[in-house]
Amino acid sequence: MIGRLSGTLVAKHPPQIVIDVAGVGYEVDVPMSTFYSLPATGQAVQLATHYVVREDAHLLFGFATEEERAAFRQLIKVTGIGPKVALAVLSGLTVTELNQAVVLQDIKRLTRVPGIGNKTAERLLLELRGKVVAVGAGGGASTSISAVSSPANDVVNALLALGYNDKEAASACRDLPADLAINDAIRQALKNLSKK
Repeated sequence: MIGRLSGTLVAKHPPQIVIDVAGVGYEVDVPMSTFYSLPATGQAVQLATHYVVREDAHLLFGFATEEERAAFRQLIKVTGIGPKVALAVLSGLTVTELNQAVVLQDIKRLTRVPGIGNKTAERLLLELRGKVVAVGAGGGASTSISAVSSPANDVVNALLALGYNDKEAASACRDLPADLAINDAIRQALKNLSKK
């Protein structure tokens, strides 16, 4: 398994790039979110990778963040979703936007991605429910529901523990000020829910 590449960026031809690692050029497919964050050719680059071995090909996919790679790995576990479609999803949505779409069961957001129709979007929402990548500070990604930001994650998790569903929890946290302490944020979210 190739988990990371660190070398010199040799070529950029979206969605594929070439990274020279100790004289070996690796062809890597990347989502556009990663592509836009790449340095100029000739510069040093480091990507988290996912290696796919098929009967007819060996494919390497690269990601700027661990969260993107974890989201990609969740996407390719969905029935009928291959690596190319997973890259398209991550090219059209950030990991946070994908999380929001799943929590809110927002089919429209997913069908805006080229190549994703209604049936595929429904399957994605169904199979990813509760398994979306959490975007956190620090390196690791976990497989739990995530909301818009890290403080909101704690509030959403608290509301879920109190028995509210994903949609209610995400909706209650939507307009919370970022500088609220967790306790105050939970109180405010509960007030928001009582108004609905």
